[in-house]
Amino acid sequence: MQNDRVDARDADEIDLIELVRGLWAQKWLILGVTLLVTVGAGLYAFLSKPVYEAKLFIMPPTQNDIAELNYGRGKSTELNIYSIKYVYDVFARNLQGESLRQKFFNEVYLPSLSEDERKGALDRLYERFSRELAIRGPGKGTPDRFSITVQGVDPVKATEWARSYVQRASEAAESELIKNVTAEASVRARNLEQRIVSLRENAQRVREDRIQQLREALKIAESIGLTSPAINSTAAVDITVETGNKMDYQRGSKALAAEIEALESRSSDDAFIKDLRSLQMRYSFYRKLNIDAESISVYRPDGSVEVPESPIKPRKALILLLGVVVGGVLGSLIALVRFAVVRNRER
Repeated sequence: MQNDRVDARDADEIDLIELVRGLWAQKWLILGVTLLVTVGAGLYAFLSKPVYEAKLFIMPPTQNDIAELNYGRGKSTELNIYSIKYVYDVFARNLQGESLRQKFFNEVYLPSLSEDERKGALDRLYERFSRELAIRGPGKGTPDRFSITVQGVDPVKATEWARSYVQRASEAAESELIKNVTAEASVRARNLEQRIVSLRENAQRVREDRIQQLREALKIAESIGLTSPAINSTAAVDITVETGNKMDYQRGSKALAAEIEALESRSSDDAFIKDLRSLQMRYSFYRKLNIDAESISVYRPDGSVEVPESPIKPRKALILLLGVVVGGVLGSLIALVRFAVVRNRER
């Protein structure tokens, strides 16, 4: 039994030595296949178009960047102040929105393609565009930072597209925010206008009621022949729209007639309406509120955007290395198969 094991071990060693000799005998085949695959990899690496990647990083705006949006807002105006987080969330929603991506695809990406490239299926082109323009959200280390990457064969165009896409998202966010501000101001102005109109109508009705009361008091004073006040008083006569009393006739017919004439000739009750001027001032403010879009910034670039100088692919050194490895493995497999076939024929 021991002799059999020794003979089997020797046979294995002889087979291994024979295998190595067989592969060595085909070294030129292995080298040829390796060289052929490496040359193919080299042709792909040096002849394929280089792809560049432009990257842009986005951070939240500062309080000064959104100060224009908060003009006239606060506790005194009952309008909530826009926070940095709210403004940045509006921008992030537009940045990641599908509507902006589709609009950019139709208006920018498709016109940049050649006629042959545009003949392909639209959904395939959109998938390719989605791979070339990627938006990555905040990470663990950067909870508020977004990144926009654009890949293309033209580094200048890729950089311009990254800037243009962010600018479009910014304009959409600014437009949405300004519409919200103006809509709130418009609603507030309409409410104040309605309140002013109601106060004026009420003041007119009160004045008309007062005139009616004074006319009745005048009739009483004239009927009893009372032309002057029954009791002398140095107090000034107040001809406002306050409600009178039942003893008005005691003021005398002259005073009553004068007050009636003054009330009837009054062209406006504004001077006698409490808080009317403050309401008019607030109404005028909201009516004329105008937001300067140029003074608003809904994001802040994190660093400058430079035109990439080195392509991200193809990675020539890595492709050549893989070509050598794959060529060596493939050549060895072919040599091994030939060795097995020859050995079987010999047996």
